[in-house]
Amino acid sequence: MKPALLLAALLLSTPALADWKPIEKVETYAVSGESAEQLYLSIGEKGPVVGTDSAGNARRVIAHTFFKLTWQRDYQPQGDACVLKTARPKLTITYTLPKPAGKLAPALQARWDTFAAGLIAHEKVHGAGIVDMVDKIVAFSTGLTAQNDPGCKKVRAELTSYLDQLSKAQHQGSRDFDKIEFGRDGNMLKLIAAFLGGG
Repeated sequence: MKPALLLAALLLSTPALADWKPIEKVETYAVSGESAEQLYLSIGEKGPVVGTDSAGNARRVIAHTFFKLTWQRDYQPQGDACVLKTARPKLTITYTLPKPAGKLAPALQARWDTFAAGLIAHEKVHGAGIVDMVDKIVAFSTGLTAQNDPGCKKVRAELTSYLDQLSKAQHQGSRDFDKIEFGRDGNMLKLIAAFLGGG
C-alpha cells in the first residue's frame, strides 16, 4: 500500500480503546467590564497571543487550546529487526479561557455563563481532535517493525514521517473547524452576537 493510501486508511480507522487518558487543565485570564461590550473589548486586549498578523502585530484570540505531548517508547531489537513494542503517551491539554475579574450583575452573569459554556465547548472539540491524533499514533506505533534494522533507525524514521503527516492533518483539521465556526452562520459568531446583543 502506498504511504498516502496507508495514511488515509489509518486516519479513517478507529483505534481500539486506549489504556491512557489525557490530563486536561483550564487556565484563565482576567477580563473586566460592567457590560458585555466592555468585557468583550477586554478580551480583545488581554486574550492569548497566537502569533502575529500581516502587519506584525500580536494576534490575540478569545480562547486557546494548547497541548504538550511526550512519549515512553520501548524499542526492542530482535535479531536483525527492530520492533516498537509499546508507545505510551503523556498528553496534557490546556484550555485558556477568559474570566471576569469582578462580580457581574445577575443578568450580565447569566449572559456570560452562556458565552463561557459555548467557548469551552468549542475548545473541547479542538481537544478531542488532539486526543484522536494521539490515539492514532499509539495504534500505528505499537508493534511497528522494520527488518534489517538492528539500530532501530528505520523504525524511528518511519515513525517520524508518520507523525509529521498526522500532525499536519490535525493542524489543518483544527483550522478548518475554526473557519466554519467563525464563518458566516458559524456557532462562534452566533455565540458572540448573542452575548453582545443579549439574545
